[in-house]
Amino acid sequence: MIEDSAQHLPAAPVPTRWRAEARSQEPATRRRVPRPLHYRESAGDEPRTPTVVAFGGGHGLHACLSALRRVTSRLTAVVTVADDGGSSGRIRRELAVLPPGDLRMALAALCGDDEWGRTWARALQHRFSGDGQLGGHALGNLLIVALWEQLGDPVGALDWVGRLLGAQGRVLPMSAVPLEIEATVRGADPAFPDAIDTVRGQHALAKTPGEVLAVRLLPENPPAVPEAVAAIHEADWAILGPGSWFTSVLPHLLVPELAEAITTTRARRMLVLNLAPQEGETDGYTAADHIEVLAAHAPALRLDAVVVDPGSIRGDEEDRQLAKAAASLGAHVYVAEVAAAGGLPYHDPDRLAAVLRPILR
Repeated sequence: MIEDSAQHLPAAPVPTRWRAEARSQEPATRRRVPRPLHYRESAGDEPRTPTVVAFGGGHGLHACLSALRRVTSRLTAVVTVADDGGSSGRIRRELAVLPPGDLRMALAALCGDDEWGRTWARALQHRFSGDGQLGGHALGNLLIVALWEQLGDPVGALDWVGRLLGAQGRVLPMSAVPLEIEATVRGADPAFPDAIDTVRGQHALAKTPGEVLAVRLLPENPPAVPEAVAAIHEADWAILGPGSWFTSVLPHLLVPELAEAITTTRARRMLVLNLAPQEGETDGYTAADHIEVLAAHAPALRLDAVVVDPGSIRGDEEDRQLAKAAASLGAHVYVAEVAAAGGLPYHDPDRLAAVLRPILR
């Protein structure tokens, strides 16, 4: 989720299923990965701790970070800053600051499994009840904003919160400027299913009943946080997804400096696919469709690995489409059980960690 004007719409309407031509003849290797209960370095091996940078926002990034901190402590989360709903939206509008909610969730995911970590993770995520001014606000949002106002430094303040929590990694905003997502949508009004409209705002886009054709950021060409660019170039692996495709994953590739860093870094690149299409944003999408949307917004992007749950592939034809889409970006496909037990559409941190650990070595 690079053309020179990646933040702008393509000149022509984008095909419904983004069937991009394969840009590489390099074959994809499809690997079915067993789900080990435990992982140990084999005798004689020296443990390696990879440096990883993960991109996203919301629950998808929370799940990925919860898994990654079981694999490495050399971890940086680069988080979208376009949320305009709920507590984050209220704080953003009232105080003219970055929306803190996705940053808070990333910090909570990096808390350890000891008593200190569990306690602070719960406190950070705690929401006040009632209909008063505090009603609906998360404590962590208020703590982050308080430190922003005290220090005048969004990155430094997040580092201080991380130190308080004992976070196993670092959380960075992708930009120091609050961003807004704008999308071109077909059928945003169900009464006019073929009409092309503009939908503005992450909250509105997440609820649109129409088909999202393309997204862009406002303001145009937002600056990236320098620490995020540096983290990408210092990483062994850069991981995109899972998460809301148009509002959490793609936006990182629409920030020019981040997009350039992601496509030019010497780090290997991984895509963790969603478990199911998201109502509104990606209704009816296959696993291959998600990859093709990514490629359409970032033509220069190459991938080394794609991780997908077998439950996300519906039949042999979707299997072949996924292999072709991955091959066009040069990626190996790793098929492994990473979903939570019981058929829930959530990544299980332990399962995902067990799959990521041998890949990231």
